[in-house]
Amino acid sequence: MSSAIRPDRTGVLSAPDDAGGFGDRLAIRVADRRSQIVLGLDPDPARLWPRALELAGGADGGPAERAARAVAAHCRLVLDAAAAQCVAVKPQVACFERLGAPGWSALREVVADAGERGLIVIADGKRGDIDISAKAYGQAFFGATPTPFGDVPGLGVDALTVNPLLGRDSLVPLVDAAREHGGGLLLLVRTSNPGAAEIQDQELAGGGSVSEALARIVAELGRPGVGPAGLADIGAVTGATAPERLESLRAAMPHAVMLLPGIGAQGASGRDLAPAFVPGPAGGLVSASRAIVYAHERGGEPAVCARREAARLRELVWGLYA
Repeated sequence: MSSAIRPDRTGVLSAPDDAGGFGDRLAIRVADRRSQIVLGLDPDPARLWPRALELAGGADGGPAERAARAVAAHCRLVLDAAAAQCVAVKPQVACFERLGAPGWSALREVVADAGERGLIVIADGKRGDIDISAKAYGQAFFGATPTPFGDVPGLGVDALTVNPLLGRDSLVPLVDAAREHGGGLLLLVRTSNPGAAEIQDQELAGGGSVSEALARIVAELGRPGVGPAGLADIGAVTGATAPERLESLRAAMPHAVMLLPGIGAQGASGRDLAPAFVPGPAGGLVSASRAIVYAHERGGEPAVCARREAARLRELVWGLYA
């Protein structure tokens, strides 16, 4: 495959999958799209856009199959509306898995669709297990699983969120799998949920907090994957709801991409996130899910409202930190 930058189907110039490591590819996409917005897809079968239900209304099969078709249609409509304003998409894996095998098929369809639109695809799976299981996760999300009957391809995502609390040995197989395929990992370091402080802000006997210790692991694992753009292929989830922590976390992992959930529905403000962007515009990715997808619930047509809110967030963050 040529390493030349080429336009995706929206007309935006994008780097192909073989153009360097994850950090470099992300930096190119952010610069070309002038966006740091990650579109979160957390589809609730009971809260889909009406048009998605219409499109799936004639589908055959039982509840799982029909719900999965509606979920896939919903995600396609959201992407149609908002993808051009975003640099990445973050499907929440659990929202698809709960529909069984049809849900996994819908996830595969969404991943492929997002990739064709030139979006970086971040699977929000928060995986973490012993090394044998970690290797299997790596095959499922980045590579393929060899079998006596031939290889079974994985999802082929660009990045995966990972729970690091089992320790470094549980991470190495995932790092290897991601790096082999030019992908990245985003480790949970300081999350955006209200209960995060209960563990992640605890002070350790040797000094520093749990989240700062996790940040050091991110920096050490990512050091071999720092590319010319100055960004590593191992990054961190650092919630926008705890902006007071960002400065110390950025100091601990200067080359990490920070995924910043919590804007919008969780109440965080984009104005407090400056430390994330110290390495440059691609140093921070601002994740927005409900704020975009359900913007119409304040009044208006779903696609129009989603496009408008995604554009507003894009302009806000780009204007502050680019």
